[in-house]
Amino acid sequence: MSTVTKLELIYEGKAKKVYATSDPDCCIVSYKDDATALDGLKKGTIAGKGAINNRMSNLLMRMLEQNGVPTHLVEELSERDTLVKKVEIVPLEVIVRNCSAGHFAQRYGVPEGMVFDEPTLELCYKNDALHDPLLNDSHALALGLTTKQELETIRTLALRVNALLKDFWKQRGVDLIDFKLEFGRLPDGSIVLADEISPDTCRFWDSATHEKLDKDRFRRDMGGVEAAYQEMMTRLTKPNGGEQA
Repeated sequence: MSTVTKLELIYEGKAKKVYATSDPDCCIVSYKDDATALDGLKKGTIAGKGAINNRMSNLLMRMLEQNGVPTHLVEELSERDTLVKKVEIVPLEVIVRNCSAGHFAQRYGVPEGMVFDEPTLELCYKNDALHDPLLNDSHALALGLTTKQELETIRTLALRVNALLKDFWKQRGVDLIDFKLEFGRLPDGSIVLADEISPDTCRFWDSATHEKLDKDRFRRDMGGVEAAYQEMMTRLTKPNGGEQA
């Protein structure tokens, strides 16, 4: 177990708090039960969400690391706290879609659930004041948000993450519809996967019934939000009656 000490709060987002630590190369991320949607207009609480998202993210990132995807994960400290490498977040939201849903379906006037022949990848400028607008590679480079080499690395890693997660969840009776990733730069300039992987950042549908098992239940006032998060945790940790990841 790490001996680092949690120091001052350096950032608080919609779903997490980030603290400085006694190790200047690491931070502690603390997951909250707070929930927001519709660009922050809808706010609420999902009981137990923080603990589930913390555990799920860590188990999935460890699996990804074992399959060649570098991440910011260092060590899970408690039910809600995780020690991570300190990174400079690349101000891009990377969205990988395997099926049409959410904004994609609305934007292009297609029904939800249309399966794509191959995954699509979208970039958004991570900027709350501008409402995270869509952009392309040229925009990202013109704004100085990243470099060509970083973009190539990010795309390669995002599609690798998709392939691994899609197969992982399929074995557990879940279709990975789409998800959001964020990446960070280490001091040496290398790119690693950061942020989280959870029902907050992914769309999960039951493979047989297409029941939504993610934050859409909160966004759309569908009810059963806590049960959906718990169901995803159960499928992650006990797919065959025993914990594995």
